[in-house]
Amino acid sequence: MNFLKKTGLLLMVLLLAVSLTACSSPETDEQSAEGSNDGTTEKTLVVGTDTSFVPFEFLNPETGEYDGFDIDLWAAIAEELGLKYEIKPMDFNGLIPALQAKSIDLALAGMTIKEERKEKVDFAVPYYDAGLLVLVREDNSEINGVDDLEGKIVATKTGTTSYDYSVTVEGVKEVKPFPNIDGAYLELLSGSADAVIFDSPSVLYYFANAGKGKVKPVGDLLEGQQYGIAFPKGSSLVEDVNQVMETFFENGKYDEIYEKWFGQKPKSRPAAS
Repeated sequence: MNFLKKTGLLLMVLLLAVSLTACSSPETDEQSAEGSNDGTTEKTLVVGTDTSFVPFEFLNPETGEYDGFDIDLWAAIAEELGLKYEIKPMDFNGLIPALQAKSIDLALAGMTIKEERKEKVDFAVPYYDAGLLVLVREDNSEINGVDDLEGKIVATKTGTTSYDYSVTVEGVKEVKPFPNIDGAYLELLSGSADAVIFDSPSVLYYFANAGKGKVKPVGDLLEGQQYGIAFPKGSSLVEDVNQVMETFFENGKYDEIYEKWFGQKPKSRPAAS
């Protein structure tokens, strides 16, 4: 009898252990699929960018890697927040639709903060103050600013504020839009366009590098603008990025990255839009 009682007790213990194991296995599988609760397994963010906007983002021919002011700034932000990410090159016009579809987690492309864009996406705090400049060939003495473009052909980049502005300039004979700004610069050098209107940092970088001795910027800065990192509506990343940016503005990290790409520290921090 004692033997039977002991055997029965042992069987009950074994059955209970099997039952507990079976009940716990779905939770274990779920944790394995989603990652541990301590955050060691994190989502890799997809960063959409137009890699033809030198010096903000471009493919460095010497390293074969993406480079530029925006790339460096985001790398510093991601490091500060402990974020994993991958760069996804895209056409500029596809960035906002991709954010709306949530096929990318953020857009980093020297994107001007505009009211119509703010209706579709969320922006972090402005990180760069810019404007537009007129660029002409070095030997051009006829065009000294936007007021001299009557009857002239202007090249620029499609889908940008530069294009929006160019088509409003009174007297311009034709505005030629190109999918990337390099095409507009080549159109100017070939003589098929009289001027380029585009974002000042890109114009100045081109003037000091590939276009040195061939082109020159003329006139005043036009249409003051601010660039911002764009996110899908309601993204929780916006607040985190804003906090890091405020830290970078205060501790000099932003100035360090800015000086690397533009040869001088910014005169002031970008004002909140």
